[in-house]
Amino acid sequence: MTLVTGGGNGIGAAVVNRLAASGVTVVIADRDLEGAERTAARIRAEASAEPRARVAGVGRVEVRGIDVSDFDAVDALVDWIVERHGRLDDACNCAGVTGVRADLAEYPEAVFRRVLEVDAGGVFACLRAELGAMATRGGGRVVNVASGAAALGVAGSSAYVAAKHAVAGLTRTAAIEYAARGIAVNAVSPGLVMTDAVDLDVDRFVAAHPSGRPVTPEEVADVVAWLLLDAPPQLTGALIPIDGGLTAQIAGVA
Repeated sequence: MTLVTGGGNGIGAAVVNRLAASGVTVVIADRDLEGAERTAARIRAEASAEPRARVAGVGRVEVRGIDVSDFDAVDALVDWIVERHGRLDDACNCAGVTGVRADLAEYPEAVFRRVLEVDAGGVFACLRAELGAMATRGGGRVVNVASGAAALGVAGSSAYVAAKHAVAGLTRTAAIEYAARGIAVNAVSPGLVMTDAVDLDVDRFVAAHPSGRPVTPEEVADVVAWLLLDAPPQLTGALIPIDGGLTAQIAGVA
């Protein structure tokens, strides 16, 4: 049983698709309940229409609406999963918001607080509940979705950068605390992924990627699925870049 937050759209939806195709039962948790239902309906329709998919054992999907910044709601969600399915094996914490584009001195306080509440506080709330459930059953795996912004500064994105740096720190700290209890905690750090949430100078950011193109949601999902399903258990505390070489380079050096 795997929980994917933010599974209604973008990277989260790609993660759900990839896990379901591997036969995993997934709970899609998203504030955008309509998006989550669309993701679930698409997977169910594909499984129903394709006999080979049924033979391969496409995983079931379930949908729950949630705002990950609501700690009580996150606790209730994980309790519901454990009560309904008996355990929580894995989780991908993908829910997030991007904020607005503004220099730091002009950045709206309310937006800054909201980005930190969702992107950092939401990951903390989810980790707290997930790790508690996994520790009880004796193991598990968690992947947090960070960003190239967890390793870099990005002009005009102070809230998002601060939140993703927090995700990196939470990932490493949780990995240290729970390694002896059989739980691996890692993060993926995508470069530019073209989703509806993107609000950037796209051409400039694409040019900054040595690969010369954005990252696809499916490429991120492949790495997340590997970390959850196939990676060696000693792989923990890692922040894995999926960015076409973006964070491997020194700015301004060709």
